[in-house]
Amino acid sequence: MSKNAATPGATILSLHVGLPRELGTPGAADPMERPWSSGIHKRPVNGPVRLGRVNLEGDGQADLKNHGGPDKAVCVYPAAHYDHWRRDLGIADFTYGAFGENFTVDGLVEGDVAIGDIFRVGTAVVQVSQPRQPCWKLPRRWRIKDLALRVQQTGFTGWYFRVLEEGDVERGMPLELLERPYAEWTVARANRIMHEAVSDRAAAAALAACPALSESWRRTLTLRAETGEGADTARRLVGPNEG
Repeated sequence: MSKNAATPGATILSLHVGLPRELGTPGAADPMERPWSSGIHKRPVNGPVRLGRVNLEGDGQADLKNHGGPDKAVCVYPAAHYDHWRRDLGIADFTYGAFGENFTVDGLVEGDVAIGDIFRVGTAVVQVSQPRQPCWKLPRRWRIKDLALRVQQTGFTGWYFRVLEEGDVERGMPLELLERPYAEWTVARANRIMHEAVSDRAAAAALAACPALSESWRRTLTLRAETGEGADTARRLVGPNEG
C-alpha cells in the first residue's frame, strides 16, 4: 500500500449529471441525425450530490449493457486535456462535461492514476476500475465521426470509478489517495495494452490478472490472452454512425 506523490491538489473542478434522452430525427438520411438515446448530455451541478453504488443521484445511462453499473459508477475526465481538444476540434466553447463525464478533475491524468487506486472524495470512497473506452455516441454528440478513435489514439480517455462507500460529493472537493495497491497498472499503461499492444497476449494476461480491474476488461483481455481474439473495436467506435 503506497501513496502517489502526484495527487496533492487533485480536485473535482466540475460535477455533472444527466438522465437519458431521446435524440435525433426519425427518417433522417444522415446516420448521424437518426434517432438515438443517451445520457451523454449532462448539466453541471453545484452543491452536494449523493453518490450511490451505481451512479450519482440524477444521473443515468441509456445502454446499461455497455455503460453504467458498479464498475462504471462514475466517469472521470482530466481537465488538463480540454485545451488540446479545443485546438484540435476547433470548438472554442468545448466546456467541461463535453465528454459526458461526471467528474472533471484537476491535478490528475491517465499516467497519474492506476487500476485499484482508492480515493476519498467527500464522504464517499471510490476506486479506479478501468479506463474509459469511447464509443460511437461521443462522435454522434459532436457530429465528428472519428472523435472516438481520436480520443482512443491520444490516450486521453479518462477512467471510471467504482464506489466502495456511498456518500456525498461536491464540486471543489479534493480527491485524497488512500491506497495504491497496483501502482504498475496505470490507466495510461492499461490503455496501451488494450488498444496498441493488441498482439501481446502475455501483456493481456498480466493485466487481466489485476484483481481490481473491471469484470468486462478482464473478460476481454482473458479471451485475447487465450485465443488472440479481441473485441469488435469498429463496432464500438463507429456503431451506427456509418449507416
